[in-house]
Amino acid sequence: MSSHDALIQTAPAHIRAIAPYQPGKPIAELAREMGLDEAGIVKLASNENPLGASPRALAAIQEVMGDLARYPDGGGFDLKRALSDHLGVAPGRIVLGNGSNDVLEMAARAFLTPGTSAVYSQYAFAVYPLAVQAAGALGIETPARDWGHDLDAMLAAIRPDTRLVFIANPNNPTGTLVDGEALKDFVARVPGNVGIVLDEAYFEYLPAALRANSLAWIDTHPNLIVTRTFSKAYGLAGLRVGYAVCHEAVADLLNRVRQPFNVNSLAQAAAVAALGDEAFLTRSFQVNQAGMSQIVAGLDALGVPYIPSHGNFLACRVGEAARVNRALLERGVIVRPIAGYGMPEHLRVSVGLAEENSRFLKVLAEVLQTVPATARTP
Repeated sequence: MSSHDALIQTAPAHIRAIAPYQPGKPIAELAREMGLDEAGIVKLASNENPLGASPRALAAIQEVMGDLARYPDGGGFDLKRALSDHLGVAPGRIVLGNGSNDVLEMAARAFLTPGTSAVYSQYAFAVYPLAVQAAGALGIETPARDWGHDLDAMLAAIRPDTRLVFIANPNNPTGTLVDGEALKDFVARVPGNVGIVLDEAYFEYLPAALRANSLAWIDTHPNLIVTRTFSKAYGLAGLRVGYAVCHEAVADLLNRVRQPFNVNSLAQAAAVAALGDEAFLTRSFQVNQAGMSQIVAGLDALGVPYIPSHGNFLACRVGEAARVNRALLERGVIVRPIAGYGMPEHLRVSVGLAEENSRFLKVLAEVLQTVPATARTP
């Protein structure tokens, strides 16, 4: 055994068994692989905002560029204050993260150990099982219902050693949404010693009538942790900034495992400015609504089934998804294969600008004529 193999074997088995998260393929990587011009590539793989970032956020970044030699505010005072005003919650209930992914992992580190378990749904966000496994805990996956969360099954799966339950609402990659009243009832029924991590990364893409008032539930259910992000509707994915809202005592625990200076200066400044740019957020919502309708109409015309989505993406069933994905890549269109989620016949496409959506639909139509189709049912 070589010296480095000997070292690797000393790592815990649950760490060595982790299959790393696979992000969407970058445009530059596809250009290199296929010999394509980057300018002609359309990326609809990572649920990014096709409008880019808020103009106010970009201006705010320029204002703080001169202070890059200084560490960021480790407590995130300005951003917490802005979030407090925006959300109507006390600053002490806010925990900042390097994207909401960071906060999800904080919850796992704070509450999970070997010998404990966590519950999450089939087809839910891939980071949940990764965070659970990294903590050495047991992941309990409950069967989905109509591609979404079966709350009764999740409640029944809770064991005496269960410490966390993860719920994505809307869910990624399926786009399904749990009704607010059903979710509120579920939160009330979960034992108080089990943390409920409610991942609302796509909250801003929901019409007002579909938005659960989840933050208000924390007063009566202090085991609830709500996470959100600036990566989607706010267009700041490249800066990695998200947050959790939870009871002050829970926030204290999360801050104990939070890395110092985990949200950089540019991200904090941009997020504060983005919160104040209501016009940009409204436009992002409208572009997504129009783009979703465009893609749905196009898929209907092609006879391609899909799972109705409440996010800024859509999972469509194309049969031999790996072959279809390869053919799309060869033609300069990047979408997301989701076989890793147990959905080998589906591709997830992010909603883009009108011309990007048109390009995807046009190329998909061409590809489906060349790749043998299997039975396609949603």
